[in-house]
Amino acid sequence: MTMSNPFFNEKRMNEDAEGWAAPATTTSAAAVAGRPQGFPAPTGTPVTDGPISTWKPAMTVNGVITASAVLFVLLLSTATWGWMSTTVVEDQVSFPPLAMVGIIVGFGAVMVAYFKPTLAKIFGPIYALAYGYAVGAISKAYETMQDGIVLQAAGATIAVFFVMLVMYRTGIIKVTPGYRKTVFAATAGIMVLYLVSFVLNLFGSGIPFINSPSLFGIGFSVLVCAIAASNLALDFDLIERGAANKMSKDYEWVAALGLVVTLVWLYLEILRLLSKLNRS
Repeated sequence: MTMSNPFFNEKRMNEDAEGWAAPATTTSAAAVAGRPQGFPAPTGTPVTDGPISTWKPAMTVNGVITASAVLFVLLLSTATWGWMSTTVVEDQVSFPPLAMVGIIVGFGAVMVAYFKPTLAKIFGPIYALAYGYAVGAISKAYETMQDGIVLQAAGATIAVFFVMLVMYRTGIIKVTPGYRKTVFAATAGIMVLYLVSFVLNLFGSGIPFINSPSLFGIGFSVLVCAIAASNLALDFDLIERGAANKMSKDYEWVAALGLVVTLVWLYLEILRLLSKLNRS
């Protein structure tokens, strides 16, 4: 199984493609038998009005853009709340406990959407609202330590997004099976490393270079930012292929959620990298 990032269930998308595609035009049994349409069938033969359409609204690129915009508006609204809820006294940041709840709820919402794509329309907004609060609090903490860093990180994230989009659309970056496997493996490795670091921190230890402003620590952050940016090309590819395969319209929210998760990850990693550079 290959995925753009841990939040895109491509295998499920591929399995659903045939069932959600618009049906091809078929010829009724009466026409095949040489009888004009609408004439009664011979005695003993069931009368049919022709094939019954099972077509349902399909995923579109514009639909993904709209869903992504909705998620970003929700995320930014609670990010503002999280920013304002984070108090600073004499340069000491008081991180609101609700931010940790937001991280847990946001992660849970993404996992539900991963395993139940049809519920992404519900749990995507839940992720945006919950995780947005945490992003706002984290941003305020970085801004308190280093003035102007949030604006720099946001600008860099937007710039990377458009650079990756242009490189993907012009064919400079080609999303091949090998590319997918490499990026997914690298992303999974980073996630495992962060999980190990989190567990170690609970016992008063940790992995120093993750936050260290040393040359090795900066190099690590550059690598992680590159991996996060590489996921954008896979997001673009899956959005394009999902629309081409006429996936269910529900997958617009799956695609939007995957894209937003990637961009939020990229933004946080750029924040970490800029912080290290400013402290080195």
